[in-house]
Amino acid sequence: MSRQQQPAVRRVLATAFQSLTVRNFRLFAAGQLVSVAGTWMMVVAQDWLVLSLTGDSGTALGLVTACQFAPLLLLTLYAGGLADRHDKRRLLVAANLAAGALALLLALLVLSGAAALWHVYLFALALGTVNAVEVPTRMSFVSELVGGELLPNASALSAAYFNTARVAGPALAGLMIGWWGTGPVMLLNAVSFLATVLGLLLIRPGELYRGGTRPERAGVGEGIRYMLARRDLLPPMALVAVVGMLGFNFQLTLPLLAKTVFHTDAAAFGLLTTSLAAGSLVAAFAGTARRGRPPAALVIGSAIGFGTLEVLAGLAPGFGTAVVLLFLTGFGAIWFAQAANHHIQLGTDPAYRGRVMALYTLVFQGTTPLGALLTGALSEAYGARSGLLAGGTACVLTALAVLAAHRGRQDGGTDHSAGSLTPREESGQSRARS
Repeated sequence: MSRQQQPAVRRVLATAFQSLTVRNFRLFAAGQLVSVAGTWMMVVAQDWLVLSLTGDSGTALGLVTACQFAPLLLLTLYAGGLADRHDKRRLLVAANLAAGALALLLALLVLSGAAALWHVYLFALALGTVNAVEVPTRMSFVSELVGGELLPNASALSAAYFNTARVAGPALAGLMIGWWGTGPVMLLNAVSFLATVLGLLLIRPGELYRGGTRPERAGVGEGIRYMLARRDLLPPMALVAVVGMLGFNFQLTLPLLAKTVFHTDAAAFGLLTTSLAAGSLVAAFAGTARRGRPPAALVIGSAIGFGTLEVLAGLAPGFGTAVVLLFLTGFGAIWFAQAANHHIQLGTDPAYRGRVMALYTLVFQGTTPLGALLTGALSEAYGARSGLLAGGTACVLTALAVLAAHRGRQDGGTDHSAGSLTPREESGQSRARS
């Protein structure tokens, strides 16, 4: 590298990691990196345990996924109100302690040899209840850590550490399951939640970016009315719902693909998951350069790209080709998810952000039980490839329909940005610190 190129590279790196100059965000990100790695190890261990207990049943795997995400469907909107009304840091501490305790109980059952399928269902349901509170609270808490102007960068870095853990976790879990079984992996996951709790406790509340006083009442209905009044937010939210329900079922499709199509072991399954996560990680780092609110056309186009890549992954003729195509699919998945997240979050009044992100969580993850049951039944009847093929096709068709509606509104002269805030304006409003 020439001397002339070195300053340019340093500037790019400084911009990409700008949010890490904020102490509170560094602490939060470090704790999350450890905890999320444990969570992804747990995903691999749990899926392998279910397949072992049921003789490779796609329906059972779909039911476990449905149990884990069903509480999001029922409780997330209420949790968004909690996040707007209460201290988000304290809510996150409580949620992570509860999740760690649940993971410890299941690990002890597996280690003792007493674990049954109904235990896994019960654990998934309980953890989903905790996640219904944790997910929208965590997503809206990022803006309090860094302020509105750095929110796109911090959100992209959050996706980066999430996918770094998603790369390392499954790969390590596949090896550990082969050596020691699923119980020790689950035990390690239980311990990992303490990293997030420690990071949250070390955060300085006086350095958080909070928008004055919290609302005494943060009703669900009020949040829904706000969302319905924002015509610029509704089409991408609808697209997020379909992609989340039918396109993001990799927790179900990948273990079935590994076991029933390519006839591989746990380590190879970990490699498929790692490849998907590696592509996601590259997309997350690419997203750190984003500044401001991405346009709706970018959200729609990225959904079309993701759906196309998922269909190609479902058609992969061999294991090596599947690894490559899943890498590209992972890139498309996070590029879409980040574009949609930034478009919605940066267009939302901070006073409603907890509830709007709860709606985002509801449509993106809360619809997963329906998609998991459908994909599980489809895979059981027509094979593991059918889940990827159907999900990708549905994403492309929905995105094309949203694109046609978007162009129709543009031709009609509709103002899509009414009521939205730029990052600088939003940062000015939320600069008041507690």
